[in-house]
Amino acid sequence: MPYVEVRGNSIRVKWWSGEYRLDADGKPTKKKIYDSASGPEDGVPFRDEDEAYTYGLDRESDVRNRRNRRKSSDRVNMGDYCDTWLAETNLRPQSIETYRRRIKYVIKPYWSTWMVDEITPIECAAFERYVRGKYSDNYAKNVLGQFKMLMDDAVVKYRLRDESPIIQQRRRGKYQKKVTRRPKRALPITAVHQLAANAYTVWGYAGWAYIWTIAFTGMRPPGEMYGLQRGYSSVHWPQSEPDADVREEAVARYEHMRALRVQYQTYAVDRQAVLAGPKYDSHRTLVIPPFLHEMHAALLASHDQPWVFLSITGKPLLGTDFDDTYWQPIRDGADARPASPQTRRPARPAIPAVPEMAGEAIYRLRHWHKALLDEPGDIPRVAVEGRMGHELPGVEGVYSEVTVAMEERIVSYLQAVWEKQVVSEGLWMPPFPTALPSGEAAGAFPLFSGLPVLE
Repeated sequence: MPYVEVRGNSIRVKWWSGEYRLDADGKPTKKKIYDSASGPEDGVPFRDEDEAYTYGLDRESDVRNRRNRRKSSDRVNMGDYCDTWLAETNLRPQSIETYRRRIKYVIKPYWSTWMVDEITPIECAAFERYVRGKYSDNYAKNVLGQFKMLMDDAVVKYRLRDESPIIQQRRRGKYQKKVTRRPKRALPITAVHQLAANAYTVWGYAGWAYIWTIAFTGMRPPGEMYGLQRGYSSVHWPQSEPDADVREEAVARYEHMRALRVQYQTYAVDRQAVLAGPKYDSHRTLVIPPFLHEMHAALLASHDQPWVFLSITGKPLLGTDFDDTYWQPIRDGADARPASPQTRRPARPAIPAVPEMAGEAIYRLRHWHKALLDEPGDIPRVAVEGRMGHELPGVEGVYSEVTVAMEERIVSYLQAVWEKQVVSEGLWMPPFPTALPSGEAAGAFPLFSGLPVLE
């Protein structure tokens, strides 16, 4: 219960703040911490003891119902709160870096002069208009989603606000269709072939195989593609699988099919290359058609590195400027260029643009693979989504599983697409690369990179 103190003309009320004093070890004691007030507002005294007592009762009710007001000394600036929130976020380094950039370049500059508890729904609506007006739909969605997390945590985790200022209304005002994705142009297999041919001109046989691998497996670029190691390729896996239990099961299951294992992606943390699980921990096995296995076998026979795909200079792809050096000329084309003895750059013929892919990221090929699997209509949804690294929601996901027969259907279908739409049409094919000398040296090629694994 609150208690009132009268000192001369001053009336003061105290009430329990809901907290206890801490001991030397930082553990709560039984000694309560009290808040106090000399009036209902700053500079306004209580009229009498009854008003003071009622005010104290209201504050204790707020404490019990978690509506208690904070003192001005407890209020936190948005810039400081963003730093605290980011420091205590438990995610992989790559995700942390993405969050950090949104905070640094959008959220903090806008809200740096605000206190966390003074942001109102009106200001939030203004912020949303600002973000949507300045940035792309996808980036704006991500920024606003992160800002919502900040406000939700300010209420639930840090108790810096009584409620979130973000109001989600249903169908109020003029209807606007939600933009969920950018329109996709039709992408025939001839356009994918042109991308692969351009990649061969830019990058050699590794580029040719890289494009077809994304298009016929749906692996995520860049991380999963960069992180594919020799030991997880269909040339060596599953016999090379380090886990004995996984190896035993996989050898029996894939004795008559070729399959690769998506076990890691690779990216840089503090400028150090590391391995990490794929996005959403979507470790998975991908059966591949014979033509793609032959490409990988030829590619791996041509070099002695643990990575399946190497850069133009024979180094890991992680250190490259992939978009500028590789993807832009592959997608947009490039003029012919002469050889440069100074930089040891070879001559390169003109590269035609692929208009169906204008402005698109290489990730579009992963979407193309999903559509390719949907076309025949007889490949079960669980097999398609599992191949993409997705989990089916609800009861369907709990009771469904990918069977060997489903994987056999995928292999036969993808091989048929290749033979009918590429080989039978007489589309250009590059020669296989020159294999390294066989013998002892070939047997010593490392299967795995030895990079540290980020847990």
